[in-house]
Amino acid sequence: MKKMQELENFFAFNATTDSSIIGLLTFLVNLVLAAALSYWIGKVYEKHGTALSNRRAFAQNFILITLTTMLVISIVKSSLALSLGLIGALSIVRFRAAIKEPQELSYLFLAIAVGLGMGANQQVITIIAIASIIGILRIRAYFEGKSERIKGWDPKLYLTVSTNNVKALPLEGITKIITGIFSRARLKRADSSNGALEVLFLVETSKEDDPHKIETELRALDEDVRITLLESK
Repeated sequence: MKKMQELENFFAFNATTDSSIIGLLTFLVNLVLAAALSYWIGKVYEKHGTALSNRRAFAQNFILITLTTMLVISIVKSSLALSLGLIGALSIVRFRAAIKEPQELSYLFLAIAVGLGMGANQQVITIIAIASIIGILRIRAYFEGKSERIKGWDPKLYLTVSTNNVKALPLEGITKIITGIFSRARLKRADSSNGALEVLFLVETSKEDDPHKIETELRALDEDVRITLLESK
């Protein structure tokens, strides 16, 4: 009985402390700062990200993830009981989002980190850390772009070609057609399984009719070929 009383006192003592409670105005300021930082992260991801998915659509999730994380941390940090309850709740929840690129996961963690920092009422260190990380990303992107310009390489499009008829459209044939039409082409990935083939090229073009030419020549060999063009930036 005594132990139960001690346990109740322990939870009651940790339920609320002056250091963990923030005012409504401070919470709203943190909310605005979190939204602004996550929006900034999204813009950086759109511009400097290299994932082949729709980066703009993916970046729209950052604000929601950041604000949700901040809300959860703001609620549970003032109560040990709520914190333990959150652990129990998360143990039965599984996220099954299809993350195809490691870079997507990195930016998700960055957005979550903003929510954690603002939820813990650590505005200064969070802003400094995010600004530093984004600064490093911009510097790296600048030097990588400069290196490509020095080499005379300015990629414009990702070209994906998929076929279920490898005999009619082998890798050598696809490569020959693409390199013959585009001014520059670089093979980035090739996946082959069960008679199907999918290849990804990074191409540069200066003519508007090049995509039409590539489709015409590839479909002449395989009418069911699937062609996807995606802007590299």
